[in-house]
Amino acid sequence: MSVRVEKLNGVCFLAFPNMQGMLTTELSNRFNFGKIISSSTISGTSFKKDNIQWYGDVLYCPDFNLVQNQEKINFPYWAKTTLISPFLLHFESIGEAAKALKEIQRNWAPYQYQFFRRSSLIQEKLPYINLKEKKFIKDGKFSLEIPKSPMGIYTLIDEKTILASAETSSYLPTGNITFVEDHENPPSRAYLKIQEALTLARHFFNVDLPTVGSKCFEAGACPGGWTWVLRQLGADVYAVDRAELAPELMKDSHVKFVAHDAFTLKPQEILTDFGKLDWVFSDVICYPERLYEWIQKWIESNCVKNMICTIKMQGEINWDVVQKFAEIPNSKVVHLNYNKHELTWIHCQ
Repeated sequence: MSVRVEKLNGVCFLAFPNMQGMLTTELSNRFNFGKIISSSTISGTSFKKDNIQWYGDVLYCPDFNLVQNQEKINFPYWAKTTLISPFLLHFESIGEAAKALKEIQRNWAPYQYQFFRRSSLIQEKLPYINLKEKKFIKDGKFSLEIPKSPMGIYTLIDEKTILASAETSSYLPTGNITFVEDHENPPSRAYLKIQEALTLARHFFNVDLPTVGSKCFEAGACPGGWTWVLRQLGADVYAVDRAELAPELMKDSHVKFVAHDAFTLKPQEILTDFGKLDWVFSDVICYPERLYEWIQKWIESNCVKNMICTIKMQGEINWDVVQKFAEIPNSKVVHLNYNKHELTWIHCQ
């Protein structure tokens, strides 16, 4: 059998769609890897390194070393997943390619950017994994569980060569969650962010999600996309914003709306008015520094154990501030599939 495995140095990063420039800028500014220069390559940026190569949205960096800090590897936020131990698989037939991958491990997900038919034929010969869009709620309950087994990734870089890694930074296929969208009921598409963030909160921290009887506070709730999801789960919501929510939410007896600047309300004021809280949420547009100060007030109050907040970036990213969020105990900073120029902070005790 004419199959050959060639181990590669460094790592590969799978960028979020249309965010190759964000990834390379992060590698340069956060990890001090390479120098970004103006060029005609993807996203108008490139590295001053001859041996760095793009394969679709996959960036191969042979000289990049993952740094482990306090028993935790720091992965780029703008990579959907990191191919930690990349290799090239040289093969002649589709059957050979599939057999060689199965001999390495069970679970493989394809990243396709070319040779789509050939890649699909290989995937058909591999053990089944669910690559379909997911339903966040099924029969009135949270239904999505992230796999607990390692998920490899592979991509065809030519007709007889696969770039792959059995070890990646995500148990999700290609590090990606996509939901079946509801185009009629949610007040805004922001509902997709909280669905993804709650799914990851359960995965990372094994926490119970909001349900019937849970009390949630949402800061900056208008027009109500996040509140809508919380109500779908059955929770009671204390929604604060200067502008009202969508009419159907304003009429909901399980939603208490307060017209106010949410960041000026003290935790104890909310508890006095609404009762003990299970979750705090914020998708407010504000400077990261102000959000960090607000979060610290909630943590110091000991009034709530679970929080999810969007870190909205204002211009160039201040990585020192982002690191402060990441260093909060029992926290994780992620870039969601449904984020744009922003990150999401998840905190569960």
